[in-house]
Amino acid sequence: MTKGQIIFVLIAYFLVLVLISWLTSRKSDNDTFFSGNRNSRWYVVAFGMIGASLSGVTFISIPGTIDGNGFTYLQMALGYILGYAIIAFVLLPLYYRLNLTSIYGYLKQRFGREAYKMGAGFFILSRLIGAALRMYLVVVVLQSFVFDPLGVGFEYTVVFSILLIWVYTFRGGIKTIIWTDTLQTLFMLVSVGLSIYMIAGEMGISIGEIYGKLDEAGMGTLFQTEDGNAGNYWIKGVLGGMFITLGMTGVDQDMMQKNLTCRNQNEAQLNMVTFSVVLFFVNVLFIALGGLLFLYIQSDPEVATIWHSFDEGGKAQGDLLFATIALKGNLGIGLAVFFLLGLIAAAYSSADSALTSLTTSFSIDFMNIEEREKKDQERIRKITHVLMSVALLLTILIFKYVKSDNVVWELFKAANYTYGPLLGLFMFGILTKRQVKGLSIILISILVPTGLFFLNKFSAQLFDGYLFGPEMLGINSLMVFVFLWFFSTKIVSKTESTDHLVE
Repeated sequence: MTKGQIIFVLIAYFLVLVLISWLTSRKSDNDTFFSGNRNSRWYVVAFGMIGASLSGVTFISIPGTIDGNGFTYLQMALGYILGYAIIAFVLLPLYYRLNLTSIYGYLKQRFGREAYKMGAGFFILSRLIGAALRMYLVVVVLQSFVFDPLGVGFEYTVVFSILLIWVYTFRGGIKTIIWTDTLQTLFMLVSVGLSIYMIAGEMGISIGEIYGKLDEAGMGTLFQTEDGNAGNYWIKGVLGGMFITLGMTGVDQDMMQKNLTCRNQNEAQLNMVTFSVVLFFVNVLFIALGGLLFLYIQSDPEVATIWHSFDEGGKAQGDLLFATIALKGNLGIGLAVFFLLGLIAAAYSSADSALTSLTTSFSIDFMNIEEREKKDQERIRKITHVLMSVALLLTILIFKYVKSDNVVWELFKAANYTYGPLLGLFMFGILTKRQVKGLSIILISILVPTGLFFLNKFSAQLFDGYLFGPEMLGINSLMVFVFLWFFSTKIVSKTESTDHLVE
């Protein structure tokens, strides 16, 4: 696929997003931007959330990890289902009962102003890191295959990408995102499905034979049950997946903002349950695709040479596997087009909603936009939208110089430390009737993840080879819970603990 063809696809795709933005943002206001006027259809939200949850991380990084991990990523996917069930039947009823626009309003009612600001601050930090990692991955692919040969610098590519997102989200906000995410999910799923079909067909493998071929090649492991010290041990994966879902979805404004646009709690719960089941099988598709990619690269030395030319000490090579085969392989322009559409969809479906949720959280949680005059609200929201765009841009540029591993694992490692305190605080508020002073909450939420960061660096030496995996987020949140209990200073009566939730 030539550079000119790639640029044409990019422009055409962007124009479609702008058209959707124009159609969905007519007569829009702040309520449209923040909550979609609470009139979204649950099935549209559920389908669109698949793309936002997967993002470029799943589209690129998950296939690139199969060679060393087999199908063991499904351990985490099983944990996701458990996490989504808790969100559907514990967190969503709470959020709807309180009629929240920003879910961190719960912390204000439960613990006070300091906890509220800290929770919102941790979300902004977490989402900036996550969105930057996701967007960075896609920009690297476009840079390697398109813009570097044209002499366009990485920084310009990032600026251009963020500017595109700002253009089609600045008016309609979450209402526009619901529909653009639906389109982008469709492109992503069609892309991965056709990629599997085309690559398997090229190699003479029927769909029913895929798993058997991968198992023969040593990539069929479903559960890693032999080495308890390894980061991908099965129980670590299942529990880690559950806690990651609770942290990165349940107490995350980005993902919950979509759910809160549904017309009522029952539809939001139906959305969450349906979404969780479909998402599991979508992850199966991505893992199968990853296995096929490795089988193909082993059969084509010429393409393998191109792939190895992107090697960075073996650290980031897997992230460029799919792109190399699709854009430089001998599978025709069809695969290249579908790969590119899926890649762009994966990038924008997560970055656009992240930008909208960051704007929502900062406007409501820090700028107190709901308490201001109507005439000032739209101005503040638009300024905040620009500032969040700049913050996302700078975070991507910073990450360029510190990335050291496949992006999916970088994302999960970052989430372990930033979402852990947030989840621990929500758990403490929901499961206990105790109260904690604001200063104690802030100190615990900073010191616990800091201590775990250093513990993780030396875990192999300290614990006889034990390596922390995705279970670290759960450990983080549970330790925050324990310290909050230890420093709680007041027993809240049953009446008090329910009154503050309905005022």
